[in-house]
Amino acid sequence: MEHTYLVCYDIHEPRRWRKVYKTMKGYGDWLQLSVFQCRLSREKVLRLTDKLSALVDHEDDHVLIIDLGPAENVRLRVNFIGKAFEPIERKAVIV
Repeated sequence: MEHTYLVCYDIHEPRRWRKVYKTMKGYGDWLQLSVFQCRLSREKVLRLTDKLSALVDHEDDHVLIIDLGPAENVRLRVNFIGKAFEPIERKAVIV
């Protein structure tokens, strides 16, 4: 079962920030600077947590991984100003 996660980070060194950003691009959709929306299984969130833990400086950096609940049942209520917010939807990808 997948859950929807909001991942927010504050990385103090630009080189580490870029590494975290590139890692996050493989797990979710970029919403805005240092904020991603992800739809992940328990196994994937554990893998992501391990990767981020290896990249950040545990004394200076800060990462929040917020579990919003089961992806199928989450009813996101988001207020936005500017560019429209679009939640991640599960859909088939034909290759």
